[in-house]
Amino acid sequence: MQRVMIVGQPGSGKSTLARKLGQSKGLPVIHIDTIHWQPGWVERSGDEKTRLCHEAEARECWIFEGGHSATWDNRVARADLLIWIDRSAALRFWRVVLRTFLGRGHSRPDLPENCPEQWGNLPAFFGFMWRTRKSARAKMQQLAANAPSTCRVVCLRSNRETQVFLASIEQSAGLAQRDC
Repeated sequence: MQRVMIVGQPGSGKSTLARKLGQSKGLPVIHIDTIHWQPGWVERSGDEKTRLCHEAEARECWIFEGGHSATWDNRVARADLLIWIDRSAALRFWRVVLRTFLGRGHSRPDLPENCPEQWGNLPAFFGFMWRTRKSARAKMQQLAANAPSTCRVVCLRSNRETQVFLASIEQSAGLAQRDC
């Protein structure tokens, strides 16, 4: 396992899983939010996001979590493992509320500095989550269905499935820890 692509909708657990896998396997983790945002919640241009994604995808090894679907085809072509975290909308909305409440005023580890969690951002973000809940899921379903045969696909739909998957990765003798 050298290149792991993790997709899922907001609040599905992508960043948490990426951090755990990165720690377990010694792989560098790339969070799409550090590409999407600059300090102070300043959004990068689409072209700049695409360029930064391609630069990250070209590396020898990575765990790359998150969107920017314009680069998914390149990323999945290089990945040897695609993980799709497919969780219910209700759970995802709850997790976003919880992480905003618990992290209010602080930047999450998967965000650039000076991007603190703020209650004021929730209405717009919830609107985005609601509008894209079906279309984004369909895109991820298509990505998983069309992944190259060289890329193992895993779909995680519950905390239990995620725990079992992590345990199997940690115990797998063929997936020794890497130093990339």
